[in-house]
Amino acid sequence: MMDIDSTALNPGESENDTGKIVYDWNPPTGIPKNYAFNGAPITREQVTSMFDNSKIKEYKGHKEKVHTVAWNCDGRRLASGSVDKTARVWTPHRGTDIRYSIELKGHTDSVDQLDWDPTHPDRLATASCDKTARVWDQRSGKCTAVVQTGGENINICWSPDGNNIAVGDKSDTISIIDTRTYTIAKTQKHNVEVNEIAWNNANNLFYVTTGQGTIKVYEYPSLKLLQSLRGHTANCYCVEADPTNRYLAVGSADAMVTLWDMEKYTCVRAFSELTWPVRTLSFSYDGQFIASASEDNFIDISHVESGESVHHIECTAAMNTVAWHPRDYFLAYAGDEMNSEGKYAGNLKIFNIKDPRETL
Repeated sequence: MMDIDSTALNPGESENDTGKIVYDWNPPTGIPKNYAFNGAPITREQVTSMFDNSKIKEYKGHKEKVHTVAWNCDGRRLASGSVDKTARVWTPHRGTDIRYSIELKGHTDSVDQLDWDPTHPDRLATASCDKTARVWDQRSGKCTAVVQTGGENINICWSPDGNNIAVGDKSDTISIIDTRTYTIAKTQKHNVEVNEIAWNNANNLFYVTTGQGTIKVYEYPSLKLLQSLRGHTANCYCVEADPTNRYLAVGSADAMVTLWDMEKYTCVRAFSELTWPVRTLSFSYDGQFIASASEDNFIDISHVESGESVHHIECTAAMNTVAWHPRDYFLAYAGDEMNSEGKYAGNLKIFNIKDPRETL
């Protein structure tokens, strides 16, 4: 080893009596805790105020527990998918009554995940264990396409350009559907467990979470493997790229959410508020906050840049899905909540954050 003059040591390094370098791994983060509300700077105290003054609305429309919720691209509609084999499209600003929703019927098994076309506010895709993916027009409530797949589907993701839908099934096969023909253009069979899937916002990278605790990064559309990111000690279950295209967030069975720099492929931060396997996560529209949930009886909301947990939404059961609104600080979520009769409530809720400057 090369001799190093102790006077040339970097901050965080020290020299003991033997002359060896000792690295004291407690560096300053250098991350400012800057907060904003819709782009306007606010204080940490105002952050506390806006969450403390939040409101929650409940929407009931399913006969079984809800597995998935997602907002459409303009934020005017919210879709939910349930074990009761149906999906439902809500118009939340009109009210919580079921008459302000449309039921989508046709699947013969559980609707485990759904996603909206990011280029069209009325087009929705659903993935079901009945071995089909279906596309719907929410204006009519009709199914416009049925795509037969080889397995029981549990994950679905629409590409940012609207041209493809990726579907993952229980046999660890990912099917890429061409939305111009509604045919399967490509399949990718994995020899390991694969879970949630996602594109980056530029549409040239495709992410796959695995049961080996890794995130596989593929070039798109070639699906050539570029990187295999390892940051977890257990299965990775959920993944999402943030709206600013800086970070990739991954949730794992080790109860951690990791945040990855999408240019350097380095893990820059970890969120450790949860104590059970992370089932679901979502970035706010501006990338400022990240929500994550599990079997803990709360949803954690953390500040992305500082890593600080800023709020817990209290729940009465495990949560299956969280989704931030694409243009505002509304968080939709649903899980295994029970009703007074001891049956699944079939509900979802929307957490609405109030502008803290209105309370001053």
